[in-house]
Amino acid sequence: MPVRRLMQLLTAALAAALVLSGCSGGSAPSVVVGEAKRGGSVTVAEVNAFSSFNPYSAGGNTDINSKIGAITHSGFYYLDDSSKVVRNDKFGHFEKVSDQPLKVKYTVNEGVKWSDGAPIGAADLLLAWAAGSGYFDDVDPVAGKGTKYFSVASDTTGLAGTLFPDIGSDGRSITIVYAAPYADWEVAFDVGLPAHVVAAKSGLNDEKDLVNLLKDTPRGNPEKPASNPALKKVSDFWNTGFDAKSIPDDPALYLSSGPYIVRDIVPGVSMKLVRNRDYVWGAEPWLDEINVRFTGAVPAAVDALRSGQADIISPQPSASTDSLLSGLSSQGITVQRYKQSAYDHLDLNFTGTFSDKDVREAFLKTVPRQAIVDAVVGTQDTKPLDSQVFLPGQPKYDDTVRNNGSADYAKVDIDGAKKLLKGASPSIRILYNRDNPNRARAFGLIRDSAALAGFKVVDGGLASADWPAALSRGGFEAALSGWIGTEVGVSRVPQIFRTGAGSNFTGYSDGDADKIMEQLAATTDLGKQDELLAEIDKHVWEDAYGLPLYQTLGTTAFSSRVAGVKTSPGPLGVWWNVWDWRLSQ
Repeated sequence: MPVRRLMQLLTAALAAALVLSGCSGGSAPSVVVGEAKRGGSVTVAEVNAFSSFNPYSAGGNTDINSKIGAITHSGFYYLDDSSKVVRNDKFGHFEKVSDQPLKVKYTVNEGVKWSDGAPIGAADLLLAWAAGSGYFDDVDPVAGKGTKYFSVASDTTGLAGTLFPDIGSDGRSITIVYAAPYADWEVAFDVGLPAHVVAAKSGLNDEKDLVNLLKDTPRGNPEKPASNPALKKVSDFWNTGFDAKSIPDDPALYLSSGPYIVRDIVPGVSMKLVRNRDYVWGAEPWLDEINVRFTGAVPAAVDALRSGQADIISPQPSASTDSLLSGLSSQGITVQRYKQSAYDHLDLNFTGTFSDKDVREAFLKTVPRQAIVDAVVGTQDTKPLDSQVFLPGQPKYDDTVRNNGSADYAKVDIDGAKKLLKGASPSIRILYNRDNPNRARAFGLIRDSAALAGFKVVDGGLASADWPAALSRGGFEAALSGWIGTEVGVSRVPQIFRTGAGSNFTGYSDGDADKIMEQLAATTDLGKQDELLAEIDKHVWEDAYGLPLYQTLGTTAFSSRVAGVKTSPGPLGVWWNVWDWRLSQ
């Protein structure tokens, strides 16, 4: 949710307690750049608490981590509010060198650097490729043998089919060669974490040693797994070394290459970012300072906006809070409502109790999806989501829903569940973010309904920043969470459902579906993509993977004090154009 492509950002996570600390709506001293007056500060209220400076890892792949990552990192492109790819030529450029084979060259402009002064170059690009490709993995997820090195959240299908990149003599470029066509090549790759920091923290002398280590390590072969301790140190640090709920003592762990730099964090409460004065390889931001306040409850966010303690809020609305949001417009506050490219869902863990398909089907038959929609969404006549790969309004949605098997779970069927259980009373632990009111409400409805069939539901709710790591670790039978993404590409589907994929947290594996996902990755025809997605959807439903619940609704509200705010339905929400935010004249 993860920064990633379609549906990569995990929105199930994190909502912090309402506490104010060091956040202010007041202005910082202004500076003059040319003839344009710039400066000042704004405060943004966000639902979830920050937990990692690596939003690309499976454990760090949450919405807030990705938003902060987006404004503290730069790259070759970004997505605008209509999911259009916008290239950042001030940072660098990428070009398709050939179609047969597909060959793409990436070059970082001279002078682009990390906030410690280290130049961004080929080593950073190579590290990003190594993490995103799974090139060195020799793990057999079915047999449980071998090593998975980088725990990346994004799907590795495309980059996994690449050769080891050619490194340019300029030290600022690499060329990636694909063994087969790849539909999402334009958004498949970008710069990630600083290679010189990862190298030093992994016991290597410098980034040159890291480049040589990667060069000297052969492609992973699951049939002949071979341990590589040096590479394992690198990947282990990449996976968890940047996780932090407070500001690290070592500034190297939160370097910036973007318009803003993190200055301070009060765990679970707030974060302060200041303008990166060296940043000239992208749109120049207006504001000197951005404060983030972690505010999970909608009433608290609305109160903060009304009182001037927050300038922008993007809460998760529900049926019970709709009137609060509606009342803002009459107070001179701009309110934007929209459907997000996101959905909430219930997933089942395929190990342990739910390894038995009858038990999975029995549990899913007890889930009161319409009651959840009524309680959380509250919009009249809103129906549960009936596809795992399409959203309502997309051309293939209605046709797919008629044939994917979702009708088997249209209504609660307690008698049918009891029949499948044959007198058993399985204990089911449901993992969810207990500080997210919508998830807590859904959990309560599921618990009460499942009990009628004999299930013993255990409350696995966790607070705030503990959520992502718990989801990655496992140890649960079911999880309530959410995915949010853009409308670019198709890599979101294998990222979630492919055997062993980075965001496949449930151990789901269907060989036939995997083969279709391989076809999907190499298919550029949009109509054919939809056909393949529909086939995958049917497999997922037939396997009793879990249940989609509802498409999430978004609301952004901001005071007249702020201008330039424009909401995207994708993962970054209002943050996609943070450089345009400014104080109103």
